[in-house]
Amino acid sequence: MSSRPTMRAITQDALGGPEVLRLAQVPRPEPLPTEVLVRVHSAGVNPVDWKTREGGGMAGALGEPPFILGWDVSGVVEEVGFGVHTLEVGDEVYGMPWFPRQAGAYAEFVTAPSRQFARKPTGLDHDRAAAMPLAALTAWQSLVDAAHVEAGQRVLIHAAAGGVGHFAVQFAKHLGAHVIGTARAAKHDWLRSLGADELVDYTAVRFEDAVRDVDVVIDLVGDGQDTTSTRSLKTLRPGGTIIAVPSGVSPELLETARSQGLRASAFLVEPDGASLARIAGLVDTGAVSVEVEAVLPLAEAADAHRRGQEGRTRGKLVLRVTG
Repeated sequence: MSSRPTMRAITQDALGGPEVLRLAQVPRPEPLPTEVLVRVHSAGVNPVDWKTREGGGMAGALGEPPFILGWDVSGVVEEVGFGVHTLEVGDEVYGMPWFPRQAGAYAEFVTAPSRQFARKPTGLDHDRAAAMPLAALTAWQSLVDAAHVEAGQRVLIHAAAGGVGHFAVQFAKHLGAHVIGTARAAKHDWLRSLGADELVDYTAVRFEDAVRDVDVVIDLVGDGQDTTSTRSLKTLRPGGTIIAVPSGVSPELLETARSQGLRASAFLVEPDGASLARIAGLVDTGAVSVEVEAVLPLAEAADAHRRGQEGRTRGKLVLRVTG
């Protein structure tokens, strides 16, 4: 009798620093009806990964270790379950399956509902496609579904040079907004090339002293760092909206916003194959690009986490799993 197939994966047996991540052989998943088995070529690395590794982030949704981190996937459909009609074996796909539950992207195979994937942009290799799903969906859903950004509005994006931020700049511009970003001066020329209209070096000036009459703030920093969300309220015009992505909306922030006639909304990204298909179209027409700072082998996941936690990454870090 043959044993169940196994695969390489980065797992952790305890919460803690990057050193808890280890390469192991684990059982390979099998697709249920309406699911696909995807051979992972590359996996994106996101801040939620190292926060979860430490016990924050989505650790509550994953439960106690051992578990496998990662939600960003680009790969090839290896097998389809009963009832799958949107994808076929051999299709190149990308996605952010199962979030916030375990997807296990730091592994050679993942399974998930077929409609949580989309065909990857044809002009991107797997490394760059894997950098997109969580960051691009966060940017897209926060702008389109949460903030309802319209042409002509003024949008302020904090951490504009980061993984989510550089997509938010491009999507906001695509939607017809006047885009203002906060980033270090060294990244301003690059962000202008992505479509930013105004840029503020937050290390040289308090952004609330430099920016006014904003319709929407996409805050990718949060009140945990220098009360960024609360200070952002000063930049909004009456009736304006702040979408607080990483740290949510505290009762104090909500009350302050309401007292000033403003709207404050928390945000959590959802798996969304339909939006990923639309985003892939924007990439393939040249309207949107993805920035990858470095690609590391799967076995160097701990080093990727250390590098990401330094907080100076331009764009995204990616783990190459297969190929």
